[in-house]
Amino acid sequence: MSLRLNCDLGESFGAWKMGLDDQVMPFIDQANIACGFHAGDAIVMKQTLLSAQQHKVAVGAHPSYPDLAGFGRRSMALPPSEIIAIVQYQIAALTGMAQNIGVPVTYVKPHGALYNDMMVNGHIRSAVMEAIASSHLPLAFMLQATVNADTHREEAKAFGLEVLFEAFADRCYDDSGALLSRSKEGAVHGREKILAQVKQLKDDGTVTTVSGHVLALQVDSLCVHGDNMAGVNAIKEIRQLINT
Repeated sequence: MSLRLNCDLGESFGAWKMGLDDQVMPFIDQANIACGFHAGDAIVMKQTLLSAQQHKVAVGAHPSYPDLAGFGRRSMALPPSEIIAIVQYQIAALTGMAQNIGVPVTYVKPHGALYNDMMVNGHIRSAVMEAIASSHLPLAFMLQATVNADTHREEAKAFGLEVLFEAFADRCYDDSGALLSRSKEGAVHGREKILAQVKQLKDDGTVTTVSGHVLALQVDSLCVHGDNMAGVNAIKEIRQLINT
């Protein structure tokens, strides 16, 4: 299967605008739509769903910690039962709105700190998987492609979940295969490094880490973050690279 391209969208809120969703949607395969806890509101959610429908883009729920002020980038010490509930709540919000307008939701990709925390903490990852597995719809689970992909696939299989592994076009990797912290210089790539990383992932299935190591990754989809203007502005070129 060829690489798909996904983007975090629907992240405006009220009068606050985030990303260039209208410019991105025509070039992607999968839209990860904010569910209101880190960004997005009822109007933004509906508009983003309608845009995905218009452009025949697959839709996924993009739940986070309840951290609107921090854009979902602050870790929260929540018990598993609360993580399950907040993920299910957000899935229900998006899938309910999507059902009203006839748009299928097919997967879930957590956002921000929840995503990062689940990648390093098996208890959080299990809570997220339980939330998805016990949802009212059959939904796949999108998570980061790492050297532990086989283990994560087996974990998801125990919950009856299909997994979609993603890599990041616009983020630098550390030597463990995790994303380099945004607090560190060079964590977010500019245009030239984005295009080089996309080409390397497509051609070789690898990324080059911050210290120059080459890591092999099992990748189904590439992500460009909607709040990285360099990535958004290069989206047409990224699409062309994937298609060639």
